[in-house]
Amino acid sequence: MPNLTEFQGNATSSKNLSIIVKVCVVIPFFCIFLYCILLMLHTFASHKQFFDSSRYILFAYMLVNDTLQLLTSVLLFLFVMGSVNFAIVFCAPLLFLSTATFQNSPLILAAMSLERYVAIFYPLHRPISWRPERIWVIILSLWLISCVLPTVDFILMRLKADVDVLSTPVLCKTAVLNSSPIQTLFKVAMNGLFFAVVAVVIFFTYIRIFLETHKMRQDRASVSKALHTVVLHGFQLLLSMMAFTFPVTESLIVLHVSWLQEHIPFINYFCFVLLPRFLSPLIYGLRDESLKAHMKRAMPCCKSQIDLHKASKTMK
Repeated sequence: MPNLTEFQGNATSSKNLSIIVKVCVVIPFFCIFLYCILLMLHTFASHKQFFDSSRYILFAYMLVNDTLQLLTSVLLFLFVMGSVNFAIVFCAPLLFLSTATFQNSPLILAAMSLERYVAIFYPLHRPISWRPERIWVIILSLWLISCVLPTVDFILMRLKADVDVLSTPVLCKTAVLNSSPIQTLFKVAMNGLFFAVVAVVIFFTYIRIFLETHKMRQDRASVSKALHTVVLHGFQLLLSMMAFTFPVTESLIVLHVSWLQEHIPFINYFCFVLLPRFLSPLIYGLRDESLKAHMKRAMPCCKSQIDLHKASKTMK
C-alpha cells in the first residue's frame, strides 16, 4: 500500500507539473500577442486615415475577431486545465463565441483577398459594397455566416437525461454539446465547405493578380505586393485548416513519438489553433510600413527614442 500511495502521489505531482508547464507556455504568448493586437487597434483608432481604406478596415476587423478568439480559447483552455465545472447555460456562450470567431477567420481571409483583387482590377470604380463607407455590409455578412454553424449546433444539441442546463456542472468542452453523430457529420461538412470556398477564392485571386503582374508595365510594385499578401492569406488558411487534422496528427505523433496521450491535444491546440492567431499581427501588421511607423510612435520605449532623435536633429 505505501508503494501504491507513493505511485499515486508521483502521478498526481507529475500531472500538476504538466498543467503548470502548459499554462506557463500559453499565457506569456497570449499576453505578448494580445499586447501587439491591442497596440494595432489603438493605432487604428487614433488615426482616421486608416478608416479611408477598406483593406485597413478589414484588417482591423480581423484583429478584433482574433482577439475574441484568443480570449475565449485561452479562457476555455484554463477552465479545462483547472478542471473547472459550471452549468451549460454559462458554458454555451463561450463555446458559441469561440466557434463563431474560429469560423469567421477563413471568411475574413477570403474577403481580404477579394479586396486586393477589387483594388487592382477596379481602382477607380469599386463596387459599392467594397468602398470604405460600405464595407460594414461585408463585415456583417461574414459575421452572420460564421454564426450559422454554432447556431445549428445548439439546435441539434441532445443532452443526457440527467444533465440540467441551468444547474448541472460540466467541464466546458465542445464534446459536451457535440454528442450526436448528426452534429459531428454536419460540423465536418460545414467546415469542409467553408475552407474549400475560401481556398478557391484565394487561389482565384492569386492567379488573376499573378497574370496581371505580367500585363502591367506601371505600378507593378503594388500589384506584386498584393500578390504576396494573397500568398500570406493562403499560408494562414493552411495553418487554420490544420486544426481539422487532429485525428491524423495525433495518430502520427503516437506512432513516432513516445509522448503521453494527454499531451498530444495540447500540442495540436497550441500549433494549429493558437499559433495562426498569434501570427496575424506579425504577418500583416508588421509588413505595413505606415502602420508600423505609427505603432512605433505609440510604444513608450520607441517614443522616447523618436523624441530624442527629433531633438538631436533640431539642435543640429
